[in-house]
Amino acid sequence: MNLRVNGEVVTVPDSVRTIKGVIDHFNINNPVIIVEHNDTILDKNAHEKTQIFEGDKIELVQFVGGG
Repeated sequence: MNLRVNGEVVTVPDSVRTIKGVIDHFNINNPVIIVEHNDTILDKNAHEKTQIFEGDKIELVQFVGGG
């Protein structure tokens, strides 16, 4: 399945069917992540149940500390 993730077209396996699946596919372990799915910011509780489809636009924003 082709998705637009952070502005780039990427292909993920058909077994990836939810936002949580996308996060897992990219091995993102950051507990602080903001997800925008088709121009809508998702609550973290919605990641597991929000389904994805061919051509969806997903923005994954992670915050990192530093000084």
